Amino acid sequence: MRAIAAACLLAPVGAWAHAPESPAAGPSWTAWNTQPWLLFLLAVSLLFYAAGLLRLWRHAGAGHGIPVRQAASFAAGWLALVAALVSPLDAMGSLLFSAHMVQHEMLMIVAAPLLVLGRPLAAWTWALPAVYRMRLPALVRSRSLAWAWDAITQPVSAWALHAIALWAWHAPQLFEAALRSEGLHVLQHASFFVTALLFWWAVLGPDARSRRAGLAMVLLFTTMMHTGALGALLALAPTPWYPPYVDAAVALGIDPVQDQQLGGLVMWVPGSVAYLVVGLQVIANLLGRRAKAMA
Repeated sequence: MRAIAAACLLAPVGAWAHAPESPAAGPSWTAWNTQPWLLFLLAVSLLFYAAGLLRLWRHAGAGHGIPVRQAASFAAGWLALVAALVSPLDAMGSLLFSAHMVQHEMLMIVAAPLLVLGRPLAAWTWALPAVYRMRLPALVRSRSLAWAWDAITQPVSAWALHAIALWAWHAPQLFEAALRSEGLHVLQHASFFVTALLFWWAVLGPDARSRRAGLAMVLLFTTMMHTGALGALLALAPTPWYPPYVDAAVALGIDPVQDQQLGGLVMWVPGSVAYLVVGLQVIANLLGRRAKAMA
């Protein structure tokens, strides 16, 4: 079930990839991405969640099992996916490096944590017919699946996979290869999103509640530092790292170096703020639990 649920989240991410193109070719940079199969996958993921949520609430009572705030988190995360993959931001990402960075950040620090908070695994499980729900515990407890899940969701593993994906794909050779190959671009987006889901699962998922808050703070702080460092390198670089974006930026009357600097700042500043905000919330939750325990 975990594999099926992950596929429902991941499929839309790989649905659209593109190399930089000239704005002179037409008004496509303002167009919405309305590929039928992308819209279908997004719709299925949302409808499946809604069906499971309603069935759970009929069984346990409205707001029980998955509170309203968690359902709202999933909805917000789903809308962030739509904004990243369907809105004109996707087309702008084919012209400007800065727009491409906004798209990546939407996937990694907006959609991913909100989706994790929305508890999609629980909702999608309840969307299944009762006969399949009864069989899930045995499947989940299977040794191979449990081992694989534990291996990729352990905090250090999730942190490392996310860090490797970020730094590897921003190497100029790999980044340019992804811009020129639809398959590699799909893999790039999927890598960012998958590893972000794993990272946020380690920080915010159900298993995180049984761990010390200090571990979550270490994960958040170190990720803020290394992603900020990558953003700073991009923002302070005196020359463009990714030549395919140069011509498109010039055609739009934008300095390619400034476009790259803006993209680096997007990763550096808003990204750091997101990790900081979550870190403060983790501390607030810890203090709240201690206050209740002492009351």
